[in-house]
Amino acid sequence: MKFYAASAEESLKKLGSSPDGLSSAEAEKRLQEYGPNKFQEHHPPSLLHIFISQFKSFIVFILIAALVISALLGEWVDAVVIGVIVIFNALFGTFQEYRAEKAMEALEQMTAPHAKVLRNGRERVIPADGVVPGDIVVLDAGDAVPADVRIIQAFSLHCNEAALTGESVPDAKFSDSVGLKATVGDRNSMAYAHTTVTSGHGKGLVTATGMHTEMGKIAGMIQTIRDTETPMTRRLNELGKKLGALVLIISTLLFLIEIVETPAVLGAFLSFSGDISALAASLEAGGIMELFLVAVSLAVSAIPEGLPAVVTVTLALGLKRMAGEKAVVRKLPAVETLGSTTVICTDKTGTLTRNEMMVTHLYAGGKEVNVTGEGYATKGEFSSPLNAELKRLLFIAAHCNDAELIEEDNAIIGDPTEGALAVAAEKAGISKGRHRVDELPFDSHRKLMTTIHDSRGLMAMCKGAPETVLGICESILINGKEMKLTPAMRKRILETNLHWASGALRNLGFAYKKLKHGYEKGSVEKGMVFVGLAGMIDSARPEAKFALAKCRTAGIRVIMITGDNPATAVAIGRELGLIEEGDVSLTGAQVERMSDEALRETVDDVSVFARVSPEHKLRIVQALQARGEVVAVTGDGVNDAPALKTADIGIAMGITGTDVSKEASDIILEDDNFATIVKAVEEGRRVYGNIKNFIKYLLSANFDEIIVVAVAAFVGWPLPFIPVQILWINLITDGFPALALGMDPPDPDVMKDKPRLKEESVFHGILPVIIMAGGLAAISSLIGFWYGLPDGIEKARTMAFTISVLFELGFVFNCRSAHQSVFNGGFLSNKWLLAAVGLGLVLQLSVIYIPFLQVMFGTAPLGAVDWVIVLVAASLGMVPLLGNMWRKGKKA
Repeated sequence: MKFYAASAEESLKKLGSSPDGLSSAEAEKRLQEYGPNKFQEHHPPSLLHIFISQFKSFIVFILIAALVISALLGEWVDAVVIGVIVIFNALFGTFQEYRAEKAMEALEQMTAPHAKVLRNGRERVIPADGVVPGDIVVLDAGDAVPADVRIIQAFSLHCNEAALTGESVPDAKFSDSVGLKATVGDRNSMAYAHTTVTSGHGKGLVTATGMHTEMGKIAGMIQTIRDTETPMTRRLNELGKKLGALVLIISTLLFLIEIVETPAVLGAFLSFSGDISALAASLEAGGIMELFLVAVSLAVSAIPEGLPAVVTVTLALGLKRMAGEKAVVRKLPAVETLGSTTVICTDKTGTLTRNEMMVTHLYAGGKEVNVTGEGYATKGEFSSPLNAELKRLLFIAAHCNDAELIEEDNAIIGDPTEGALAVAAEKAGISKGRHRVDELPFDSHRKLMTTIHDSRGLMAMCKGAPETVLGICESILINGKEMKLTPAMRKRILETNLHWASGALRNLGFAYKKLKHGYEKGSVEKGMVFVGLAGMIDSARPEAKFALAKCRTAGIRVIMITGDNPATAVAIGRELGLIEEGDVSLTGAQVERMSDEALRETVDDVSVFARVSPEHKLRIVQALQARGEVVAVTGDGVNDAPALKTADIGIAMGITGTDVSKEASDIILEDDNFATIVKAVEEGRRVYGNIKNFIKYLLSANFDEIIVVAVAAFVGWPLPFIPVQILWINLITDGFPALALGMDPPDPDVMKDKPRLKEESVFHGILPVIIMAGGLAAISSLIGFWYGLPDGIEKARTMAFTISVLFELGFVFNCRSAHQSVFNGGFLSNKWLLAAVGLGLVLQLSVIYIPFLQVMFGTAPLGAVDWVIVLVAASLGMVPLLGNMWRKGKKA
């Protein structure tokens, strides 16, 4: 049954209840039938399960295989380094995922601790989880609504539903039914669980509890939503699979070529007569074990085992920089994901706006005045001096008001609309000072609130809907005098009201009446004197407009998704420049009527979605993702949690955000500032740029040894490297230099590029560089090997070995930027990189000149002429052409 569309009497009958509530026995029976009024317990995976799940990545499988092979070869240094990298990444991922599982726990803790219900005709306070359908709940100002209730009695009852609907202004609640097609934000006959009563009092019939409430439905959606795989995760898995297949094919092929090129080994196979032991002895004598070790060493060397560590360090550094910009990252890959965002779906209330109502327009005595200021701060200016009528209007606004102004905190207690009026009055130096002797509270039928004060005699002060206030007035205050209110005057006032409303202002009319001879309540709101109008709005953040402009420059589309009314949403969108020519707006009701396919076709043309429910918001995000967009969603309410969790990147507000939205998010903005998102996007792009830089470096550096061995095999040379040399090159060039590259300062030009395509390969733009750099490195090493061969195999191998190391240590400087070469990109700006390269040089000199290391690594001392050859050949790694190719690839 749609209780919001049924009458109070029909609702009571349907649930078998009465205005006096349930009996204790019936309530206990229903508790057994419906269960306690709380969310279903969420059982997150154990820490062990989360830890094991970290090893599902294909590249991690390759690293584990490399670890095992290294251990079997006795290369314990490589084995330990790979093992530490794998375990570190698993532990870090476990911690992040465990934190993410807190979302449901936060929802479960939101249950109101107690509720006031009618049992056996008497009011009782009970634990909120004991509330059942059919209970009559008593609601007073300040109460948390314990369940979804159908209002059956309301006296100036208002509820703050911002956490559910996103609307900043508390909703008035009535006992009258509403239409069947009303969205959650328009169901004034209902109050929802975990919203709060801001003013007035009333009673409600409980229609749903626990998981069946609107908040419970959100909890259910969060439970069924799986975390979205990030673009970086997809790219690294793709890279791991390609590398694994390529390395296995090349290593196997080289091993077979070496067998064919080695007569003793080939002869052993050709003369095989069935005696396995004889074959094994012949193969060992022919040197097959060395051939096998070389093939395995090349495979281990080609696998960039430093990649996960460098990715983690780079993301962590980005996380630290973002924290300094007030963006706290809860999930590490979110740093990179934000950089690839193509669409930001943002809430209006509290994100693009301040979530604080402010009076911006006043009209009285035929004069219109603009008011400046920020939110609830009492500092502000009036566009012109206030006349007597405007001062009277503000006097009424201050007294016909139940809000309390906390000036030192720029905050209010009570209804935001009344708070805005109190602030406007305070800006004019007017505050409450007249004793209130009586009042006529606001109700849905009169749409008026009137208070009676002792102000040099009794005076009634009234505020309400402008049309209604005009309807009870016979006079108007002009030039300090009460004059007859003519039809022309009424028309002008209503035109002003309509004009303001078209700009999304929430307008109120003000009137007064002097009660010289006492009063009867039934006649107070008759024959009043009209004073004027006040228009207010939840004002836009001044920095949001600039942030939106930066998003457009960066190729990022911004969509407003709000539970607020369409007129307000569109007005804010136009003010901020969010709505451009050709853009349209849609309401939740229109989204409801659309199929998923129709929504996917329409979503590209929509800049504003208004009056949406959590289900609508979720569908919008999914429609954008179905179109290939990388979607970031911002929000602060419980209603935002499902979309935050579904999005590629969820961004919660740190100040106004609920615990649920924070736990469901990837990033939390400490300052609730939309502009911080732009800084976070920039940091995300910088992080991805650094990651791509060291992928270029690692792959270029790791494949040159394979090319060298392959060429040597084809021309019939001895092996240019022995296994320990290959692993040494891998260790000192893939380790600290690659990590230091991830610590490079940010590239200042990253926001000049458009967002990356969602499925863009990690090799996009860098493959030509990898091929050319790997080729140059191989040619350099082969030249050194050829030069040293006449002096013996150890000398030749030492030349090739040293050139390979120095080429890669020089090439790392050409991998620092997609926009600048090694010579104009701040050569000395990365101290960590300089230290890593210096350490690599010292270690390489050690294996060449320290005697016992010469034996271990099969090296020979190099002379002065040898070093000239080595340095000239290795210097090719710093050729600016490589940087130019990278930049051309980047633009492509």
